[in-house]
Amino acid sequence: MFCRKKKPVDFHLHGEEKRQAEEWVKNETWVVREAYQDDETYMVCVKDIMENPVFQSMDQFIQHGNTTTKAHCIQVSYMSYCICRKYGWNYEAAARAGLLHDLFLYDWHTAKNHIHGFTHPRVAMNNAKKHFDLTDQELNIILRHMWPLTPIPPKSREGMVIVYADKFCGIHEVYGRIRSAFRRTAQA
Repeated sequence: MFCRKKKPVDFHLHGEEKRQAEEWVKNETWVVREAYQDDETYMVCVKDIMENPVFQSMDQFIQHGNTTTKAHCIQVSYMSYCICRKYGWNYEAAARAGLLHDLFLYDWHTAKNHIHGFTHPRVAMNNAKKHFDLTDQELNIILRHMWPLTPIPPKSREGMVIVYADKFCGIHEVYGRIRSAFRRTAQA
């Protein structure tokens, strides 16, 4: 008997969904207002992490542009949660791993770690293991979230969603900083 190959699910955002996501990432006020807390199902998944002082400490580090590591992780987490929930996948694992995928707890801009992109996933996973009760799937997602920069992809589709959301949010965070710099230059 031949196994039928499943058609891959396209979890990328298109059209209006993509436009809304781009606007959402450009405008961090929903993170500052903590609007994600209005989603009760999401909060059930992540409340223990959100309330933990170790997670809260990520607010002192800048990730991309002017975005803190905490805000970046909330954006990646909530976007991944929404995508996985839409497709009936393990949205709890996506939400939790998304919050912790950059739990490296240092300022990578000043740490003189020129290979941060390659090393921080393991640091984040070890920190997450130390402070939180996580599943093997969540740990794998955290460890493999930098694929294809790191050579081994995540084992799950939820992990691939985190890879996508992380790149999507990161690009828009950096783009926002560049756009602001051009505006300041034009006004000078």
